[in-house]
Amino acid sequence: MKNLFLSILSLLFLTSCEKDIDLDLDDQSGKIVIEGNITDGGGPYLVKITKSVPYSSSLPYTAIENAQVVVSDNAGQAETLTYAGDGYYVTNTFTAQPGRTYTLKVNAEGQQYSARSTMPQPVSFDGLDQDSFLIAGETTYTLLPVFTDPPALGNRYLFIYSVNNGSQKFFAEFSDNVNNGLPNQRPLLMPNDEDGVKVNAGDTIHVEMQCIDQNIFTYYSALLQILDGGAGSGITPANPPGNISNGALGYFSAHTVNKKDKVIQ
Repeated sequence: MKNLFLSILSLLFLTSCEKDIDLDLDDQSGKIVIEGNITDGGGPYLVKITKSVPYSSSLPYTAIENAQVVVSDNAGQAETLTYAGDGYYVTNTFTAQPGRTYTLKVNAEGQQYSARSTMPQPVSFDGLDQDSFLIAGETTYTLLPVFTDPPALGNRYLFIYSVNNGSQKFFAEFSDNVNNGLPNQRPLLMPNDEDGVKVNAGDTIHVEMQCIDQNIFTYYSALLQILDGGAGSGITPANPPGNISNGALGYFSAHTVNKKDKVIQ
């Protein structure tokens, strides 16, 4: 199967808009790929549905145009999404808030798929603290997201960041398995000539903090291990374990969103 571009965070979350991931090249051709996000940042919300193509093909991924896509929550709200082109389905009036569980149902090409995600309560994102260190005479920067983990165990976080609003995205997942209920102590390592991106003094770093549920944390953990080659993890370049039924690739995430910017000094 041709390398699959997973557009994350409002349909883009990988390390670049050109960054591809190998997913089971031998047997994943023709698989449906579903990517959806519900946030507390307000709609409209998007669900993207495509189909993978053979690795040898020069064609782009095939958009699935005639699916029935329904999102609902455990408070009785439900909406059938409208097709907007290029594989995207969009809500019109659907609203979301933390604490609710959201369900996605897709009927496409005679098959039914479903997924569920619970939006956690937001955790206050209070700022970004900068630090730096030298590696072989080169300055490398870090940013520490300032937040205090709630006392209850089980909080999961995703951080997506870019340099000067560039198209290339970097991300990291955090859990509270260590340092539960305490101020965060885990920094974000800024790129230092990574894929052609190097952070220098004067650059602006844009950071988005998401509070995510356990299934999405597992998905991103596996995805990061795949991108890093799976060193020491036992994970091979296969699709990460999404939360969508019936063998579909992709994910459905209900999460909170908070953003901060930091100018490197």
